[in-house]
Amino acid sequence: MEAPRSVKIPPEAVPRSETERLDWLRLARSRRVGPATFIRLVREHGSAGAALDALPAMASAAGVRDYAPVGRDAAQAEMEAGARAEARLLFLGAPDYPAALATIGDPPPALWARGDAALALRPGAALVGARNASALGCRMAARLARDLSAAGLVVVSGLARGIDASAHEAALETGTIAAVAGGVDVVYPPENASLAARIAAEGLVVSEMPPGHQPRPQDFPRRNRIISGLALGVVVIEGAERSGSLITARDALDQGREVMAAPGSPLDPRAAGCNALIRDGATLIRSAADVLEALAASLAAAPPRRPAPPAPPDPGPAAPGLGGRLLALLGPSPTPEDLLIRETGAAAAEVASALLELELDGAVLRHPGGLVSRPPA
Repeated sequence: MEAPRSVKIPPEAVPRSETERLDWLRLARSRRVGPATFIRLVREHGSAGAALDALPAMASAAGVRDYAPVGRDAAQAEMEAGARAEARLLFLGAPDYPAALATIGDPPPALWARGDAALALRPGAALVGARNASALGCRMAARLARDLSAAGLVVVSGLARGIDASAHEAALETGTIAAVAGGVDVVYPPENASLAARIAAEGLVVSEMPPGHQPRPQDFPRRNRIISGLALGVVVIEGAERSGSLITARDALDQGREVMAAPGSPLDPRAAGCNALIRDGATLIRSAADVLEALAASLAAAPPRRPAPPAPPDPGPAAPGLGGRLLALLGPSPTPEDLLIRETGAAAAEVASALLELELDGAVLRHPGGLVSRPPA
């Protein structure tokens, strides 16, 4: 599969001053200016401010009378609302904008981020599924989330009840991102208020909508493209044939992401969408090892994490040095050796040598495809 390419924004157009940031937000919020139109306007005119100046004449030429872009006061009010929500704006083309999201065809020109925005710079896997999920489906989501987190991936989902909530909960301590349809300070559904607060404090909540925005039905499909766009691949765990989860899967296909699904009983309508995806070519998922195998090529091509990762947990006196750092990063789920190289920052030869010593000591197991793990407890 060809690697997605980042959307190009002229470097000089990326906002740096307060005035430029307000102009960027005004253009993004102006009527009839969607993400694709925003990018075209900035490319053609060189800056958001110049595009704003040209908009009325362009609208008039298109037969739209009395067109006016969003005013500065409205943009300033949104910025102040974001500050009250303890959120920040990430601008397309800026270094802190999620690199994976910039590769989709219609990335949000401005993305509100509440929490640890650095999480969006790490490789991620999206887990989505039914809101009315079965207990078994929720257990599967939680297990996948824990094991993928242990392998170094950020778990991305949509903060819905059911599969989404189970995945977020299981990955909270190691890194999870909730892409929401409303504002970053608006909780939907209400029963996930406590989980949303914990994600904002320990993980990351993102939205392209203004703070305070109450989600509408049409906002959820738009949100779904962000879920898949932030990840290297999407795993569907229970989903009807016509569901938001399958919309996310279609977005993933359009974006060049891997599409994976957990199989279910043909008698359970909640599994119908997953089984149809597998029939049509999606990768069948039984465990995190299957996900990591499907994403191995994407992980190898992914840029190094930014900023530098925190030091891994101290493995104790029995496992000092690079070997101890590798053991701290490994769990029972197979992990790509390339990912260990990036996480430790060590040379490939050093990691290979340390893994060989650990393997001879019986501390790690090797698997096909360049994967390694700790032995089962």
